[in-house]
Amino acid sequence: MPKWPHRTELYEDPPSPCWPIVYSPDYNITFMGLEKLHPFDAGKWGKVINFLKEEKLIADDLIVQAREATDEDLLVVHTRRYLNKLKWSFVVATITEIPPVAFLPNFVVQRKVLKPLRTQTGGTIMAGKLAVDRGWAINVGGGFHHCSSDKGGGFCAYADITLAIKFLFERVQGVSKATIIDLDAHQGNGHERDFMDDHRVYIMDAYNRYIYPGDGFAKRAIKRKVELEWGTEDTEYLQKVHTHVEGALNELKPDIIVYNAGTDILDGDPLGGLAISPQGIVKRDEVVFKAARSRRIPILMVTSGGYQKRTARIIADSILNLHNLGLIDKELATSGAENPKVEQMIRDSAKDLTNLSLQ
Repeated sequence: MPKWPHRTELYEDPPSPCWPIVYSPDYNITFMGLEKLHPFDAGKWGKVINFLKEEKLIADDLIVQAREATDEDLLVVHTRRYLNKLKWSFVVATITEIPPVAFLPNFVVQRKVLKPLRTQTGGTIMAGKLAVDRGWAINVGGGFHHCSSDKGGGFCAYADITLAIKFLFERVQGVSKATIIDLDAHQGNGHERDFMDDHRVYIMDAYNRYIYPGDGFAKRAIKRKVELEWGTEDTEYLQKVHTHVEGALNELKPDIIVYNAGTDILDGDPLGGLAISPQGIVKRDEVVFKAARSRRIPILMVTSGGYQKRTARIIADSILNLHNLGLIDKELATSGAENPKVEQMIRDSAKDLTNLSLQ
């Protein structure tokens, strides 16, 4: 007997005037300053939204409100044993790399640390369906690429990328192949472990080869591996991204792209070890969206790692750039790619490699 998917609120259609941009104020982690003990800017998601509001791109009633993923939603991927482990504060302290969390009562940890992460996870799952329905979607949070079905780590407690893809496979007709383009500075070992033997999922991963997690077993799941040296700069990086994104999408045309757009590649990031400029990050996102839109492949972007205060501004600038280029907009979101700007972009994309030096 086939097992019917459980009932979920994450796939309910949002109001039609909304942009397929998913966010909730519940994303942000604020708790007596403890969040400052990790280098992550635990309020960056709200700052991105505020910048986009200041630029008049969005308003509160025009973005999709993320809902918290329930246990039943999480069990689509996670084991019950793993979810039970998160009821121990010391386990959450280890995963989030904030040691004092170990000494807090678990009900506090659930409310102040895990609920924001569950809401971001719900946001990624919601954005998966939105991307298929509207051509593109951005979850302003998510991208917890170190978490797999039975193990968290590296600030990642829930496997939102795996969940978004499995939800689509289970619930959306016509989605049977997915490509993950992981451009965070760290190897995405969580989704790699989850999709190790799943031929429906093609993984491209570009990362600093010398830093966390160095997961040799998980690397076996990567179909297109781009291992970067310390201090890699814009020109080399953008050429590699362009070549390998094009190569990956030419090798397999998926029904959905999940783009893990970490900004920890930024020069000066304490954990990333690469040297990409803010303009380089904006250009990188443009390269990925052009590749997706020119092939009319739905794309879901998540924001993932990024450990400096200025990353929120860069994420907002990148979203504004995508909009200015016509790669994302509300008309496009509801009418596929029949859009003059996009048609022009398709004609231009062949010339793209020559323009990557960012003069």
